[in-house]
Amino acid sequence: MENKLYSFFRFEDLRIYHKALDYSRWVNSQLRLIPNDVVADQFRMSFSKSAVNVPINIAEGSGRNKSQFVYYLKMSKSAVRECVVFTSVGFSEGYFSDDVYEESRNYLIEISKMTGALITSLEKGRKPNPDEHDDHDDLIDSSIDDENEL
Repeated sequence: MENKLYSFFRFEDLRIYHKALDYSRWVNSQLRLIPNDVVADQFRMSFSKSAVNVPINIAEGSGRNKSQFVYYLKMSKSAVRECVVFTSVGFSEGYFSDDVYEESRNYLIEISKMTGALITSLEKGRKPNPDEHDDHDDLIDSSIDDENEL
């Protein structure tokens, strides 16, 4: 028998949680490089909060039932979209280089895809709600819905 060590907190076993933590740490390391002023301070605080909300929502939802976990994963994806906006603002304000901008976007795309895949996995067997909206990068093919309506 393999001697595996499992976490007491199950979310610590999720790859998406660790990827989101990595992104949050990466964001904070980039934000430390921005010169101090009132506007930059507000930007740093808001961006950092959004980045840490990604793993926070994953952790919070993991201890709940399946539908609540999906809800918190979607909240995590909302925080990802906030980070996309902060990345764009940081780039346009000259806080971030082209490389930092691209690295942030690559992290966010990967996290969004991983989160979308986990949502899809959790929702298998559950009838989809047509009023819910997901990003196109969630690995969900909307043409399937069109075929089911025929």
